[in-house]
Amino acid sequence: MSESLHVLVAACRHAQDIRKSRFLAQAAPVQSVEQALAFLHDVAVPAATHNCWAYRIGQDYRFNDDGEPGGTAGRPILQAIEGASVDRVMVVVTRWYGGIKLGAGGLVRAYGGTAAECLRLAERVPLVAMARLAVRCAFADLALLKARCPTWDARIESETFDAEGATLALELPAERLEEACARIIDLTRGHARVRRLDHESPG
Repeated sequence: MSESLHVLVAACRHAQDIRKSRFLAQAAPVQSVEQALAFLHDVAVPAATHNCWAYRIGQDYRFNDDGEPGGTAGRPILQAIEGASVDRVMVVVTRWYGGIKLGAGGLVRAYGGTAAECLRLAERVPLVAMARLAVRCAFADLALLKARCPTWDARIESETFDAEGATLALELPAERLEEACARIIDLTRGHARVRRLDHESPG
């Protein structure tokens, strides 16, 4: 895949008829394997001949031919995902058999092509690398830091308190990380403690 990855804005679908077989591709943005399999459960058609699928979530991917000859359905769908440079996506291609065999090459083109066209038509946005921070601060600085979070596009995931002060867990774009750390130290006159909670991960 290219370095410039995208994610889908919303679920989408694309259908086409190929030699009397009906192919319906349905794609959705997902954040986890559980979400991907839940989408499969929601859109798979039990009465159809096959419900083949593939997902990619970061470095995690999986595909399934659902009874089609090995390598003719799930893998071409995954290759369509990679070719479209889309991440965090589940694609299900449902086939209703029309009575004419397509052959291995025909199946690869049908499943891969239907998935690729679905993703081509989908509304997409660039994937932003995110980072997570723990910020330890005194109660006196808490309101100020929370008020400044939007200026770094930071989202407050949680806040915890003890006798000495508060700890904020923040998620923000990785490219704003340096700026945010510097400003937090500056705003608290060096009293706050900032710690990375993770390595950079796609957002």
